[in-house]
Amino acid sequence: MKRLFDVNAIIIFLFLYLPILVIVIFSFNRGDQITIWEGFSIRWYSSLLGNNDVWRACKNSLMIAGAATIVSTIIGTAAALALEKYRFRFKSPISNTLYLPIIIPDIVLAIALLTFFSQLKIQLNLYTVIIAHVVFNIAYVTIIVRARLQGYDQTIEEAALDLGANHWQTFFRITLPIISPGVIGGALLAFTLSIDDFVITFFTSGVGYTTLSVYIYNSLKFGITPEINAISTMLLLNSIVFIILFLWFRTKNLYNIIGKS
Repeated sequence: MKRLFDVNAIIIFLFLYLPILVIVIFSFNRGDQITIWEGFSIRWYSSLLGNNDVWRACKNSLMIAGAATIVSTIIGTAAALALEKYRFRFKSPISNTLYLPIIIPDIVLAIALLTFFSQLKIQLNLYTVIIAHVVFNIAYVTIIVRARLQGYDQTIEEAALDLGANHWQTFFRITLPIISPGVIGGALLAFTLSIDDFVITFFTSGVGYTTLSVYIYNSLKFGITPEINAISTMLLLNSIVFIILFLWFRTKNLYNIIGKS
């Protein structure tokens, strides 16, 4: 039975990750075909360096992801602190509502945001995409920071206040350094989700504000080339790097919690 489960797990992993591996391999293909290997080459990566459309899309992706990460990290951290440290009316409904963007399918959230912007007669542009990304990133940041706050000893803050520090000094010198692994981990995850997002970005971006994911989708209409594979490989590498960093901070976060308990 154990061997059967092992074989089943191997088949599932191959089904999920083998196509990704094929994309990475054929991004180094010398020829124009994506199914016929003609030799190793970095031709398509060199082609990307001279593609202004790709660089424009990359710039838009970085601007959106950077701005959305900063805003969602600030709001998400503040929300986590409020939910964990204070008691107030409607705390439970607010906490549950905050996680709706994670539960709701992307297509539903995208249509809802598009309808919202249309009702307010807001023209779709770079800022509408940033707002949309902030909406779903806040939930992820809040969850991660709240996990860091589990087991948090609030008597440390009380001691700082008794010694003459004000609330802002206590926050920046005591609270923030302690929860920083959770904050940084949440920010890294938010950046990764933002730069990889397609559905919500596609619905909320205007003309001239194409991101890398939308650029790939538009390019597929004219056929798949190894250049698309190269762009996809770069996005994959970006995601892997930031996910590894996120897991590292998350692990550090859990070790700190265990150490305090």
